[in-house]
Amino acid sequence: MSGEGEYEAPRRARWSEIKAALESAGFEPSRALGQNFLVDENMLRAIVREARVEAGDFVLEIGPGAGVLTAQLLAAGARVLAVEIDERLAEFAREFLGPERVQWIVRDALEGKHALAPELLSALPAHRDWKLVSNLPYSAGTPILAALARLPNPPRSATVLLQKDLALRLAAEPGSKTYGAISARLQAVYAIEHRRDLGPQLFWPRPQVDTSLLRLELRPERPGAGELAALDPLLDTLFSQRRKTIRNRLTEFFGDGAAAEAACARLGLDPLLRPEDVGHGPWLELLRQRAEDP
Repeated sequence: MSGEGEYEAPRRARWSEIKAALESAGFEPSRALGQNFLVDENMLRAIVREARVEAGDFVLEIGPGAGVLTAQLLAAGARVLAVEIDERLAEFAREFLGPERVQWIVRDALEGKHALAPELLSALPAHRDWKLVSNLPYSAGTPILAALARLPNPPRSATVLLQKDLALRLAAEPGSKTYGAISARLQAVYAIEHRRDLGPQLFWPRPQVDTSLLRLELRPERPGAGELAALDPLLDTLFSQRRKTIRNRLTEFFGDGAAAEAACARLGLDPLLRPEDVGHGPWLELLRQRAEDP
């Protein structure tokens, strides 16, 4: 990558030209890889504005495809770390974008189901602020966001396209039917806002599902790595039978009904509430109280 502030405007091309070049090269989007490319230039620019990308920002883009969103990030002055699983697209995007401020990693962003690829981990900033701006593959959005949220230096913000039902689940408030363990996991680290829905006509090929733009802002008071690691098994127990009461689920977690009742009393929670009725805050407080007990 070149130094901050030393950049030229990236190459620009109409989507019709990019699509024609892809088709002439024999490229066909892969459904298995979730390749549905956002191609509306106005929406691409809007996403970069939503992400508040500024000159010199370090931006991770997972699944850049042909590089059309990457071009907008570069136009805003960002330095981009692009992770693309498809070698054909990575080669095309390099040619399309030219010698720009892009570092390429050509592989899956995930190493297994829950861990990020070592090459990606080593390329991310250890201390400085950075952002995630991506049209995430529908099938991998949840594990990618969950893994990034657990990093010692997670993204300061994430502006991402996701399948609509997943986006609504991540942004759901306690008390709603869509609020679940993944909602609590990510909301312990991020304030999450559902920003807008995008119609299928803005993509190529048109997706079979609805798409939404989600914005995540890192909480300044977010829990530490140890607390997050302890939170996971607690949430798994609570939401494994979500229609049960929290007294029932905490009894399983503690292995003791009296301990479950005592925990509810200390937290000021009605033991007859269900897990979906309680936000992440009381569960973090429960873990902190347990850590302080002799």
